[in-house]
Amino acid sequence: MRHRISLAAALYGAAGLPFAVATPGDGAAPGPIEEVVVRSHPLSAEGLALASEILDGDELDRALASSIGETVGGQPGVHSANFGQAASRPVIHGLSGPRVRIMEDRIDSLDVSVTSADHAVTIDPFIADHIEVLKGPSTLLYGSGAIGGVVDVHTGRIPHARAEQFLSGRAEVRYGDNEDRRTASARLDGGAGNLAWHLDGFTREADPYDIPGYAESAAVRALEEEEEDGEHAGEEEVRGTLPGSQLDSEGGAIGLSLVGERGFAGFAVSTTDARYGLPGGHGHEEEEAEEEAHDGDHGYETPTLDLEQTRIDLEAGLTDPLPGFTSLNVRVGINDYRHREIEPNGEIATVFDNDAVEGRIELSHAKVGGWSGALGVQLTDRDFSAIGEEAFIAPVDTTAMGAFWVGERSFDRFDLEGGVRLETVEVDPSAGDERDFTAYAASLGLVLPFGEAWSLGLLADYTARAPVAEELFSNGPHLATRAFEIGNPDLDEEKALNLSANLRYAGERWFLNTSVYLNDFSDFIYETPTGAVEDELPVFVYAQDDAEFVGLDVEVRYTALAWMDGHVDVSALFDTVSGEVDRDGDDDLPRIPPTRYGLGLEGHWGPATFSVEHTWVRAQNDIAEFELPTDSYRDLRAYLGVEAPVAGTTVTLFVQGRNLTDDEQRQHASFIKDYAPMPGRTVEAGLRATF
Repeated sequence: MRHRISLAAALYGAAGLPFAVATPGDGAAPGPIEEVVVRSHPLSAEGLALASEILDGDELDRALASSIGETVGGQPGVHSANFGQAASRPVIHGLSGPRVRIMEDRIDSLDVSVTSADHAVTIDPFIADHIEVLKGPSTLLYGSGAIGGVVDVHTGRIPHARAEQFLSGRAEVRYGDNEDRRTASARLDGGAGNLAWHLDGFTREADPYDIPGYAESAAVRALEEEEEDGEHAGEEEVRGTLPGSQLDSEGGAIGLSLVGERGFAGFAVSTTDARYGLPGGHGHEEEEAEEEAHDGDHGYETPTLDLEQTRIDLEAGLTDPLPGFTSLNVRVGINDYRHREIEPNGEIATVFDNDAVEGRIELSHAKVGGWSGALGVQLTDRDFSAIGEEAFIAPVDTTAMGAFWVGERSFDRFDLEGGVRLETVEVDPSAGDERDFTAYAASLGLVLPFGEAWSLGLLADYTARAPVAEELFSNGPHLATRAFEIGNPDLDEEKALNLSANLRYAGERWFLNTSVYLNDFSDFIYETPTGAVEDELPVFVYAQDDAEFVGLDVEVRYTALAWMDGHVDVSALFDTVSGEVDRDGDDDLPRIPPTRYGLGLEGHWGPATFSVEHTWVRAQNDIAEFELPTDSYRDLRAYLGVEAPVAGTTVTLFVQGRNLTDDEQRQHASFIKDYAPMPGRTVEAGLRATF
């Protein structure tokens, strides 16, 4: 389901109170325009001017995957950069890594997934009520780490309102044939009087998945054959199954809130444990490990990653806290994270620790000079260390403090949105000099409704991002990226002017959502090759130059058929982005997603829900000097679910297929796309019960 959410609605939701937002076309025949409930996300999407997506309901059920990146990667303008089944971060309008912030209920994930592509995001999609994607700069609310966008997973782990019944819940089990994947998840919500509680848990096991052909791409195999000149002819090549793509994870949470007439106060404690393989020839000892594996007749062996995280979340909301103010929300997340990278022989190669705290206070005010809005402060402290043979950065402590205001004013024919933010960042390494940064952000947007169902949003943002510790102080082999990385302690703040126009039509049968954008960066931070080789790896250094991203997202839906107990919608999707850096002229940036087209058919008929989606991903030949091109591929997916009432419980049986054409799929945004393709044909079946 795609929505844009008004600032007024989101401001009301800042206190944690339910707020229904009705979209145009209420009362029409069933179709793509539905009602969404904003539960607790203050200033969500900064109003109509910023493009956003919300996955919930049936669409979220169909999209669910083992990682956040794969779950949201089918949305317009959003792609995925996978590193096996467990580790996958989203790419928004060509930007990823430290430029895209991943959050759980408005607080950062607090893991180390930004540090390296092979580190998993510790938020499991199966716990989500809904997932919100803000496509574009969101630095006003969430700091410089959101210069490219935000993915926020709303869990409901801290209840905001009294429970409507003593006990309600949802449970699901599913099985996938490709990798023998077994997944189970459940959540319970309830309460009595002023006490509300929540409980959830999940478990997932999957073997290495099957692939249509070779693990290495045709481009890599041709290059190796040319370089080796037949020296290793006849050696066995990996095909049919991707070594290191196994996954085993579990987690859960308990939450409790005291709810009154004017607000609530609550907490949640959650844990995540995961063990997963690292595909793509992750370590220096790969060849030695393979030889040992062959000698022992155990097949290919790869390194694994064993992580554990304990997280405590605190939240309180209050309506009418002070004269002139409508709501107050306080949110704190405290995290204890550790993972170990383990070689095939069982030796612990590297240990990563990340102790982090993030807090934010938001105070919404009544209209002042016609402007309604909110003031806020945000504090983040991160104590990070990596110890071991693959530690490419020394321990470092990062502290960020930000203050912001965002607001909206309505006129007769249009709305204005604006905001400012000031942020200071201190990066203090255990070895080296401390660096201090100041980042400013400002935004001005205009929303112009016209006709019966049209709206035009225009947005201009000035944003800045402080360099992260990895960009400043890296100095060593980074095997996930197959590079010896050298940071630059003299980096300045990265700055960008972002312009976007969003055209939307929401009628009874037609829905159109189009976004065109330009992100003009100065002092853009990126890695560039030096031509040197260290530890058998090419040496890359962090540098700064001007860069430009230009792109277009288009989504169209049409309700072709509608009747009393069903409807059929036809949809189309298109997105494209280019990214260039002005180094010696205009050079293509690496890992920019290729152009994508999609057609879909979805609907329901009585108790049945169904969908068919066919996506074409074009080849990517606009590549950086150290990249290889990526071939085109297609992705055919289908879903069928049938629900029935059983003893007061709604039970849904479903079956879905992914990559039904068994194409070789390689995501150009992935660091290991030439060594680890996506899974081949996969059929999944499951049962879901809600009560």
